[in-house]
Parts: sequence; C-alpha cells; structure tokens
Amino acid sequence: MSDLNKGIALVTGASSGIGAIYADRLAKRGYDLILVARNGERLSALASRIGAETGRKVETVVADLGAQADLAKVEAVLKGDRNITLLVNNAGVGGTAPLLSADVDKMQQMIDLNVTALMRLTYAAVPGFVARGGGAIINIASIVAIAPEILNGVYGGTKAFVLAFSQSLKHELTDKNIRVQAVLPGATATEFWSIAGMPVEHLPGEIVMSAEAMVDASLKGFDQGEFATIPALEDSALLQAHEDARQAMMPHLSRSVPAARYGV
Repeated sequence: MSDLNKGIALVTGASSGIGAIYADRLAKRGYDLILVARNGERLSALASRIGAETGRKVETVVADLGAQADLAKVEAVLKGDRNITLLVNNAGVGGTAPLLSADVDKMQQMIDLNVTALMRLTYAAVPGFVARGGGAIINIASIVAIAPEILNGVYGGTKAFVLAFSQSLKHELTDKNIRVQAVLPGATATEFWSIAGMPVEHLPGEIVMSAEAMVDASLKGFDQGEFATIPALEDSALLQAHEDARQAMMPHLSRSVPAARYGV
C-alpha cells in the first residue's frame, strides 16, 4: 500500500490480463483508479479487491470502446475529471488469421478498437494534461508494430499506428511535461490468444512471458524514462540502432528530385 497520491490513472481493458495487472500495480504506486472494460462483473470484482488491498479509490466505467456511444462516455470522463494524471490505453484485440481466411468485418472492428478508440481517448485526455501542467500516457502496442509479419497484417498495422502515434505525441508533448511511453510486448500469457484464434498453450513456452512480469518490466521502463519498452529485449542497443537508423534516414526522405539510382 502507498500513502502517495499521484492522482487518478484511467486504465482501459482493465477487467483482466494486462489491464488488470496495471490497475493493481498503479494502485500500489499511489494512484486512484478509473477502470474501463466491457465486463461489468469482472470489473466490479477487481475494483473491490484492489480497493480493499490498497485503500485507493477505484471507480469503474462499463463500456465497449468499439461502440461510439460508450467511447464518447469515456471521452467525457477524461475531459471532465481534472484529477486524471495518467491514461493507460490498453484495450485492444488481436488476430492471427492471414488475409485470405480473415473476416473483414472483424478486421474493421479491430481498427475501431485498436486505433480509433486509442486515438480519441488520447485526444480527450491531452488538453487537460496540458492545462494542468503535466500528465502521462502509456500506450500498449506490440512487437508486431516493428515485426508485422509475425501475426495478422491488420493487427500489425494497428500496432504500428500505436507506435507511430506515440512517437508523434512524444515529439509534440515532451516540452509540455507530458510523458509518453509505448510498450511493445511479445507473446504474453493472457486471454488475448484464445480470442485471437490461437490459444497460448499452442505457442512455444520459451517465447511466452507472464502478464505480471510484462507489466512489471514495462513500469520499470517507464521509471527509467524509456519511450519504447520491449520487455523481452535483452540488448537495448538493438532498439537504439533501430531508432538511429530511422533518424539517419529522416533528412533524406523528401526531396525535389528522385534519387539518382532511379535514373529519372
């Protein structure tokens, strides 16, 4: 239990898995909570347990962030509660099926949740953070943001959006005292895999991290000031090399004439 009061953390997708663990850990760090998820029964049970164990105030909002009216309800909370200091955009859904066997309507639903909801909630939160002089955003992406060949391409595309969006937010908001972290988990032992069509038991055990370890590592990365946190990556120099290469290309990406190698 913490006697600190760090304000309120709003966590989406909070009823189970990664979101529930973030809720637990953040309460123990001194945050009151607003927990958002579709499953009201699970959400209520989690809120009761965390409140009893930590003494923090825990509110719940039952909402399907893929539904416009429910998304608007959570946006209103973010705009209206001046005590919110941290937004954890965790809600999301995945997919493992290749294009030829995937349901395009489900792909659209994935975009609605993984991209549109995350974007709108961020837009709802940031003006208040700026007005209050600071805040923080943790966006849960995935290693498929940089390795989209691993799983379903639409899923990879949505997580690439999360990473690119987070990079832009960091660029825009650092001087406004707003921290942005993008978390890129690998395979994590949650219900995600069953919902996505591939039970976690079917994956090689050596690539699957527990959700508790994933969140704890990610929060350590947050404490250390990391922008992008890949919990499984042992050699941080590899990630830095990836970023260095991106920065090296940036000045050369837009010019008035084509590159000489095209002979145009």
